[in-house]
Amino acid sequence: MEQYLKPTYYIDSDNPQVIEFVAENSESGATKIENAVSLYYAVRDGIRYNPYSMEPSRKAMKASAVLKRGNGYCVAKAVLLAACARSLKIPARLGFADVKNHLNTKRLMELMGTDVFIYHGYTELLLNNKWLKATPAFNLELCNNFNVRPLKFDGLKDSIFHPFDRSGNRHMEYVRDHGSFADLPWQTILDESKKIYPLYFKDLERRSQDFSAEALKENQ
Repeated sequence: MEQYLKPTYYIDSDNPQVIEFVAENSESGATKIENAVSLYYAVRDGIRYNPYSMEPSRKAMKASAVLKRGNGYCVAKAVLLAACARSLKIPARLGFADVKNHLNTKRLMELMGTDVFIYHGYTELLLNNKWLKATPAFNLELCNNFNVRPLKFDGLKDSIFHPFDRSGNRHMEYVRDHGSFADLPWQTILDESKKIYPLYFKDLERRSQDFSAEALKENQ
C-alpha cells in the first residue's frame, strides 16, 4: 500500500504548493471521504480542462506544474487529484482507458484525426477499503458549454463519464482498459500519442487557447 501513498516525480504530493492547495480545500476534522469529495471538486472546477495542453515535457506533467498552470487535460488533472489525496494519506493511483468521445470540437477532431482518446486518465482512491474511480476532467463551465451532465463524486461509488449527454446523444464510450498504475507511465502515453496523433504535435498553431469557448461556439 505504501506505493499508493508516497510522493513520486509526477505525483509530487510533498510539494509546498500542493500541500497549500490541499489545506485550502479540506478540513482537519472531516472524514477521508468528505475531504476526498472536496478535493475532487476543487480539481474538477478549479483547474480548467484543456485538451490542447499536452506537450512532451516531463516537467509539465508534475502535479505541482498542473496546479501552477491552472489547466490541463484529463491525465494531468488525474495526477493532481492523486497528489492531493496522497498528501492527506488517502491511497491513490492512476487508471487509464481508451475512450470514444462523441462530443468533440471540429478543431480538435482535425488535429487528432479521430474521436478516440487513448489513455484517458482518471484517479482511483481507496476509501472504506474500496478502490473508487474519480474523473475530475471536465470542469462545470465546460460541461454546460457541451450540454453534458457534470460528473459528480460522493466518495461511495465510481464517477466515470456518462454514455449519453443531456439530450440522449452519445457522449463517451470506454473501449479499452489499460489498468491501474502507482505512478504516471508518461513515456508510454507520450510515445503512443505521437503515433496516433502526429498532427497534434506538429501543428501547434492550430491549438485553441480556450477550449471552453470553442465548445460553446460550436454548440450554441
